[in-house]
Amino acid sequence: MQDSRNQPEGGLIRGADVSESEVQKLIEKYDAESRYRNLRGAPGKFIALWLAAMSLFHLYTAGFAAVPIVIQRAFHLTFAIVAVYILFPATQKGSKTSVPWYDWLLAAAAGGVIGYIALFFNDIARRGAEPLGYEIYLGIAAILLVLEAGRRVAGNVLPVLAVIFIAYCYFGYYVPGMFQIRGYSISRIIQHMYLTPEGIFGVALGVSATFVIVFIIFGAFLSKSGGARFFNELALALAGSSPGGPAKVAVVASGLLGTINGSSVANVATTGIFTIPLMKRVGYKPEYAGAVEACASTGGQIMPPIMGAGAFIMSEFLGISYLSIAFAAVIPALLYYSAIFANVHISARKKRLSGLPKSELPRWQKVMMNDGHLLIPVFVIVVTLLMRYTPLRAGFTGIVSVVIISALRSHTRMSAKDLFEALVEGARGGLGVALACALVGFVVGTSSLTSLGLTLSNNIIEISGGRLLPTLFMSMVACLILGMGLPTTANYIVCSTIIAPALIGMKVLPLAAHLFVFYFGIMADLTPPVCLAAFTGAGIAGANPARTGINATRIALASYILPYCFVYSNMILMQDVVPHELAIIVISALLGVVSLAGAFEGWMFKDLNPAERVVFFVFAIAAIHPDILLSIISTSVLIAFMIYVKVSSRKVMAV
Repeated sequence: MQDSRNQPEGGLIRGADVSESEVQKLIEKYDAESRYRNLRGAPGKFIALWLAAMSLFHLYTAGFAAVPIVIQRAFHLTFAIVAVYILFPATQKGSKTSVPWYDWLLAAAAGGVIGYIALFFNDIARRGAEPLGYEIYLGIAAILLVLEAGRRVAGNVLPVLAVIFIAYCYFGYYVPGMFQIRGYSISRIIQHMYLTPEGIFGVALGVSATFVIVFIIFGAFLSKSGGARFFNELALALAGSSPGGPAKVAVVASGLLGTINGSSVANVATTGIFTIPLMKRVGYKPEYAGAVEACASTGGQIMPPIMGAGAFIMSEFLGISYLSIAFAAVIPALLYYSAIFANVHISARKKRLSGLPKSELPRWQKVMMNDGHLLIPVFVIVVTLLMRYTPLRAGFTGIVSVVIISALRSHTRMSAKDLFEALVEGARGGLGVALACALVGFVVGTSSLTSLGLTLSNNIIEISGGRLLPTLFMSMVACLILGMGLPTTANYIVCSTIIAPALIGMKVLPLAAHLFVFYFGIMADLTPPVCLAAFTGAGIAGANPARTGINATRIALASYILPYCFVYSNMILMQDVVPHELAIIVISALLGVVSLAGAFEGWMFKDLNPAERVVFFVFAIAAIHPDILLSIISTSVLIAFMIYVKVSSRKVMAV
């Protein structure tokens, strides 16, 4: 029997254009992490117990007994890599219902060579990580097995990038010019990548093994208790009846769901399966409907209080609290969603689209009465962070609160089966991040062994002539290109290792530099030619993928400008705040994103002629710019021009 907690009230999902199986195929096409086997019988029971054990291990270490850092990372990767070889076939054509003998063998081998570090790291540390003869072979096997497991769960690009960096450590002597290094022996490379916390078991994997996995488990528990359905119904109740209501539902629901789902593609599929058909029903074109859902879902990773996994890694890299990063991201996130919301509203008014009949929508009072208690765990996490507890403790407290709070109502109460499934789904959701972090450990390890990151940063500065704007532009392009083939978390780690130091070297605030590469790594999911979130939305909408990607870029255009703004004005990140100046900048930026949407849609109280669109576009860009004087001037001009357009629209209606 299907769990009613996963269905929107009122049967709205029955209007979907595609079945759940078709949506699953779309997710698997664009998201390698979703291509796992559906195992039954003894193999299915084994992997379910293995994943549940992985979740319980992390909950135990988060709430009761801490484990030494590297040992924690090694156990985390042991659980993950064994599960990957059992769950993920070697090719897309591999069996989805059975595990071949060689995958069992690879799983055992991978568990052995990674588990070796967990069991014997204290001995390795006592001898200064000096490798024993057989450990060289264990290290070679570990590197190969991590590369293959990463290929299965994260796609081809990241493993290929890792191989290039590892090869550079050995063959760097033959590289011409400034990138030439003396080269390192195989023994030295294995020691660095396998036996020390610099390569596979580096900081990235450490964050995956602590903060990230706990928050993924939290998301699984909240979703299993009915949280995803609650967010969808609340969005329907609040925005469904307004002009173009389903598009606004997509924005609100995806923004809320993004706090518990770190994958743009999965977020599109989860909410898009019912919002996209509803958008088409009220008159939006398929390409636009898919693009709106893609933009809304992608923004979930930059929406506090629970941002994408990269934000937790950023906390470790910068040595500042996660709460500080989430606090800094509030204004950019609100501006992002304001831009998307303004675009869909103006598009609806221009096309004279109506909303959904109120008779088909849930009442927000009833939604809050039935399921409003499911917001409490999110508030618990926020309060715990505000009390200066670590994100690890906040995530653990959030999970415990989900179990307790959901039990207050019979329809959200989690049974023993629900609890077990949440443990399994939480661990499975963390496999891709774990292997991606292990793979980027080779990139980070190469940078620390060879100083490649510093060399690349210096070259970026030299190519840009020491000017900040060209450096930012090149950094943006690099992040978008890398994001075409890398998961957002891996993209952030690579870019923060190679690109962020160049920005910091040009006196950019470290937090701003890291958020800059983080944002553009995420925006790659919307940017053609490879825009996975937009492609997923197009698949659900039955739309042309290329046109959907172009629409997504246009809808989110203001979001490509925002990172430049917080680099030039750190007040947008709540740093060195002067209250009245911050108020001017935020109000001006809000007016700017609305005006930019009007310029692109060609409507602001009335259909705009080309000259009026140009005025709105030019002064919208000026209003988004964080310079105080420019903000005041552009805001004044935009307000005056809006009044003029409003008055002229009334005259047209009177005629």
